[in-house]
Amino acid sequence: MSIDADLLVDRRKMRRKVTFWRAFAFVVIALAIIGSIIAVADYGSISKRRTHIARLAIDGVIMENRKQLLMIEKMGESDAVAGVIVSINSPGGSTTGGEALYEALRKLAAKKPVVAEIRTLGASAGYMIALASDHIIARYNSITGSIGVLFQFGNISKLMETIGVEMDAVKSAPLKAEPNNYSKASPEVKAMLNKLVTDSYDWFVDLVADRRKMDPSKARALADGSVYSGHAAKQNGLIDAIGGEEAAVAWLETEKSVPAGLPVINWSIQDNEGSLPISVKMTQSIGAGVANALFDRLDSAKWLISPAFTLDGLQSVWQAPGTTKEKSSVPGGDK
Repeated sequence: MSIDADLLVDRRKMRRKVTFWRAFAFVVIALAIIGSIIAVADYGSISKRRTHIARLAIDGVIMENRKQLLMIEKMGESDAVAGVIVSINSPGGSTTGGEALYEALRKLAAKKPVVAEIRTLGASAGYMIALASDHIIARYNSITGSIGVLFQFGNISKLMETIGVEMDAVKSAPLKAEPNNYSKASPEVKAMLNKLVTDSYDWFVDLVADRRKMDPSKARALADGSVYSGHAAKQNGLIDAIGGEEAAVAWLETEKSVPAGLPVINWSIQDNEGSLPISVKMTQSIGAGVANALFDRLDSAKWLISPAFTLDGLQSVWQAPGTTKEKSSVPGGDK
C-alpha cells in the first residue's frame, strides 16, 4: 500500500511539473507573438524618425484620396524626410484626382526635393503627377505620355427596346442630365461635352508646356493621346533621364545635396492613420492574413471589371487596345 501511495504522490508531482512547463511555454509563445505584432506595427513609425528618403508609391487607377493627400502634407512637415521619390505605376484615372495629387506634390516640392520614377506605366494622369516633380526618370521601355482627356458614356437603348422598357423624363432644359444611358446623344449634347473635354485638355497641355519648359505648339503636338516608350519620351523632352530608383537616389544626392547612403522608406496610408490600440493592431495583423488569402483567390477575376467603370466625370486614363467603350469625340485627347 505504501508503494502505491508513493507512486501516486510522484505522479501528482510529475503532473504539476508538466502543467507548469506547458503554461510557461504558452506564455513565452504568446509574448513572442505579441512582441512580433508590436514590432511589425511600429517598425514603420520608428524607422521614419531617422533621416531618410521617402518613397511614395502611386499604383493603379488614380482617384481623389483625402488620406493620401494628408500623408503627403505630413511628408512635407517631417524633418526626417530629406527627399521624396514618387514611384509611379499607373494608367491614370480621374482628371480631378490627378489634379489634386499634382497640387499636393507641388506643395511638397516647395519643401522637399521631389523626383518621379515611372516604372512600368505612367500615362495620362499618371504622367500628370510626374510633372509635379523636379526631375522625371523612366525605364527605357516604360510606357508614358497619353496626354489627353476623355469622357465616356454608354448607351443601352437597344437593350431596352429588346426587353420592352421605355424611359421618359421631364427636364428644365434640353441639356440637363445629358448624356444619359437611354438615348443616343444629340449633336448639341456632344458639342457640350466637347467644350468640357477641350477645356480640361487645354489645361493639361498648358501644364506640360509649363513644367517641361516646352513650346506650347510642341506640347500640343505631343498631346495627341499617343503613348511613348521611356526612350521616346526622353527624346521628346517629356522626361529627363532613363533609369530606375537608383538613378532617382543618385539625382537627389548629386543635384539636391541629399546625404549619401540614406535608406529609402515606404510611406503608406496605413502607416499614417495615427496610433491604434494594441488590440486593434493585433486584430488587423491577424485579419490581414485572412483578407490576403481571400483576395488572392479573387485576383484572377479582376480583369473582368475595367477600372474605368469606377470613375465618374472627366478621365485622363490610358486604356490598352480593346478596352475602350463608346465615348464622346475628344479633339486631341486619348484615342
